[in-house]
This record gives sequence, structure tokens and C-alpha cells, in this order.
Amino acid sequence: MQNKKLTVSIIGVGGRGGEAYGRYINTLRDKFQLVSLCEINPVRLKKYGDMFEVKPENRFLSEDEFFKKKRSDVLIVSTQDRQHVAQAKRALLLGYNLLLEKPISDDVEELRSLLKTAQETGGKVMVCHVLRYTAMVRKIEEILKSGALGMLVSIDQTENVVYWHEAHSYVRGNWRKREESTPMIMAKCCHDLDLLQHFAGSKCKSVSSMGSLAYFKKAYQPVGAADRCLDCKFVDSCKYSAKRVYIEMWKNLGSPKNVVPMSIITNAYPLTEEAIYEAIKEGPYGRCAFACDNNVVDNQTTIMQFENGVTATLKMEAFVSRNGRDIRFFGTQGELEVREGEDLIVLRRYFETPKTWRISELTDDLEGHGGGDHRIIDALYEVMTEKNLSADTSLEKSIESHYMAIAAEESRLKGGELVQIENYR
Repeated sequence: MQNKKLTVSIIGVGGRGGEAYGRYINTLRDKFQLVSLCEINPVRLKKYGDMFEVKPENRFLSEDEFFKKKRSDVLIVSTQDRQHVAQAKRALLLGYNLLLEKPISDDVEELRSLLKTAQETGGKVMVCHVLRYTAMVRKIEEILKSGALGMLVSIDQTENVVYWHEAHSYVRGNWRKREESTPMIMAKCCHDLDLLQHFAGSKCKSVSSMGSLAYFKKAYQPVGAADRCLDCKFVDSCKYSAKRVYIEMWKNLGSPKNVVPMSIITNAYPLTEEAIYEAIKEGPYGRCAFACDNNVVDNQTTIMQFENGVTATLKMEAFVSRNGRDIRFFGTQGELEVREGEDLIVLRRYFETPKTWRISELTDDLEGHGGGDHRIIDALYEVMTEKNLSADTSLEKSIESHYMAIAAEESRLKGGELVQIENYR
């Protein structure tokens, strides 16, 4: 079955479905054929329909119309978080195999219900924990499995959200309100929780978590500031100015015709300065970062104990100047330090000269989550064309990280109270 061409549909053709996955799939025409799209935004539907050469009759604005029948071998579900489970279940019942965007859900009953449906239908579900497929994570796995650290004792991980990304996605954007998406620990950090339980080699036993919305609120809006950036006297000086985040950053990148986050705020293709200006003048991404309706946290620290005795901390931090993850592993024979933003992995074994790797030298493709967005599509093909091949990010494996996130948010709301994961299983 290795030479089989898979037909693919996408529901939710935005930053993930259209940009991260669809555009790459569209280059792999010996393996995939994009045959249908479903998207509630007609401008976006036309943009990607034209780009992917999907016939007009196979482009759908209505979810109900789209789900009247099975339209391909694989369906990519990349809509808003709250829609994932219902759409995934409809797809499984039609006979689709799925690539399901994370997070799946922050509702335990929904998680169990989806797993039951997948088991009953026999449908394959890969969850988009794309970091598992990066060259960086593969190298970490190799070092840990080699025994270079001896017995792993603890892990310290920081998710550097970066200041402008916090303002873009979690203050102005689609993930700003937990009622409309999921809590920050789920929306942003289920990647990290998935990695931690994977690195620890064990299910999580208990968590304690603390965090807050410390800064992005009305109390910290500068005196005299306007509620929209282009109307504000601080438009050229505020660190979170939409003009600086979208227009100046775009120009500094060389004014590319298509790049995130600018391609998220406007459907214009190619991108133009006029289109970006129009988006921040009229749309939600032009609002003052201190005058939005956001309520998710901008900082959170979670402490975990795993069933095998390994302990870990995870810090989600918005107030950083660079993105990427910082991870330190502490073992009985040495330590391993990963600084993604500095392109660096360092192994320090006791009484030995440190060994260093450049992350960029481990792969020739670092686009999209360090190459993970592309590599998960490569893995999707392998999983869907081999009957007995199990995905690294199967639904069954992914649910563990979701239990951890749900428990962490419960703990945070209770002031850091220790929560047992077994309560959710």
C-alpha cells in the first residue's frame, strides 16, 4: 500500500488547516490529493480552494452539508477547540480516518466519548502533538534512551510563549477566552504536557498548579491610551501595538507574500501593507491589548509527579523576548539542557567534556514548530497506508496529556491544591 495516494478533506481552513497542513500536503501530490474543504469564512474558503485547486462543488460553507457523506480517506479537523469532538465523532461514524488538531477537549466525558467512538468504528485518529515529530525531540529521545543521564530524576521545562504571540493569540485572538476555547494550560501547553509524560516514560500521578492573568487587563492600560491601536498616541511606542506587531514585524521579515501571524489576521494573498492596515483598523487584532475581553492566564507554573517517581515543572510564560522551549533534564550521571530559541542542545556528563548539538543541523526543515508541522504529515501518510502502524500521537496516548491539563486547571482554580490524575481516568 506504500504507493497509495490518499484523498484528504479539511474542515477549518485557517492558520492550522490551511497554512500549517494544507499548504504542505498540496506539495506532496504523489502521496495526497486535497479533494474537499469546509470553512465558514467564504473569503478564506475561496482563497484556499483556489490555492489547492479544489473544485467549487467540493467547497462547503455548511458543516451539515459537508457531513452528508464521506468525501475522502482522511479528514483533517482543524476548527476551533470547542468543535473538535463533535466533528471528529461525526467523521468517524462516516468512516473517516482523522488528523485531529489539539487540544481535543477540556471535558473528561467528551474525551471518553470520542475514544469510545474511535474504538467502536475502528477509525484511526492522530492528534496534532506536532512537537513529537521534530528533529529536536527525536534527538532528546535518542540521548535519554542511550542511558547517558543514568536514571532520570527530574525535568524542568519552560514554554516561552513570547510577548507578541501572547497578545496575538491569547489576548486579541481566538484563544483569549476559556469559555470559547479551552484554558491556557490546555490550549497552549498540552504540547508540553504530552512531551513531559513522554520523556518521563510514565503516566502522571498528581499535579499542583498556580497562575493568573497578571497584566493584560484594563488596570494596566496606559493613561490616555485609545481602545484601538491606530487611534492611539502610543501606536509607535507600545510594545504590544498592533502596528508594530503586524506591520513592522512583516517589513522586518522582508514583506513576504504569506507568513504567520499576518496571514491569520487577513485573507489577502499575497499579503500587502494595505491589507494588513485594513485588518488592524477594523478587526479584532487591532484592539488595545489592555482593552480586550480576554480571561485566560498569561503565566502559569505546574508541578508534576509521575508514577515512576520522576518529578517535573512546567512554566508557561508570556513575558519573554524569544519563543521556543527551554528544557533541562537531571539524571544520576549527568544533565541535558535544551535551549530551542538559541538552537542548542548540551549534554553534560559528570567528569566529561560537554557535548553540543545545533538543532538547525539536525534537519533541513525547521518550518512550523521546528519542522513538526511537516513531519506529522509525513507520519500521517505512513500511519494511514500501513494497517498495523501505531501513531506516536494516537488518540489513546494523547488523552493522558489532556487529563494532566484538566487537573492542572482545577488545581490552579483551587489555589494550587494537589490533584490526583487517577480521578479523571
